[in-house]
Amino acid sequence: MSLSLSSIIAPSALPSLATSSSLSYYALIPAAGVGARMASVCPKQYLPLAGQSILQHTVNAFLQHPQISHVFVVVSPLDGYVAQALQADARLTVLFCGGATRSDSVYNGLDAMVSQVAVQKQDWVLVHDAARPGLSQALITRLIAAIGAEDVGGLLAMPVVDTVKLQSETALTTIPRAGLWLAQTPQMFRYAELRHALHSAQAGTVAITDEASAMELQGLVPKLVEGHWGNAKITMPSDLAMVEAYLQSR
Repeated sequence: MSLSLSSIIAPSALPSLATSSSLSYYALIPAAGVGARMASVCPKQYLPLAGQSILQHTVNAFLQHPQISHVFVVVSPLDGYVAQALQADARLTVLFCGGATRSDSVYNGLDAMVSQVAVQKQDWVLVHDAARPGLSQALITRLIAAIGAEDVGGLLAMPVVDTVKLQSETALTTIPRAGLWLAQTPQMFRYAELRHALHSAQAGTVAITDEASAMELQGLVPKLVEGHWGNAKITMPSDLAMVEAYLQSR
């Protein structure tokens, strides 16, 4: 059965949110990008992979996890693919409020969430790339378990194991890899703190490429939790075969 969708208008101001000792975990998947490097006939998140759309695999990882209360997918206002790419589920809502950038889409999605569920300030939001369909139940559990009650939040990441080179117009330099990590997703932060960090970043001049960088601009230190190579982001056509082989082996 195809997903029945209705447009959701993101509120301009955040309603008053409650605080409670019983916290929830929400997944937020920005899926408004076009995936230009894939050179495909549709955005890459809608390409078929092992019998389902890439986006469906990504959504399934959260729907099948017992600790995730609800899954939100943020698409562009004129998206014409998502209704056929996702199967309906009581714990899944599509938000037609995607923006020009990833941070815009996540920020708009955070605002739109509150019209759908009773979000609390301290609830956790796991932001995950739509094009990372290799996310497993074990990785979600690992991330949630690693983030303690007093932590800012954190993200999955992989330690750099290859030698890193920095090339300029006049030189080639080897960069020490000790302490270097490759960021993955989910990136997990508290609802109110993440929304505030993204709002502040949008008002500034420093470009942010993920949620963790917005938190870092607030002087906060997210925790790095080791991920897995199978949680790779599909960017180029050659990535499809690698991720499909991983999903089939799993």
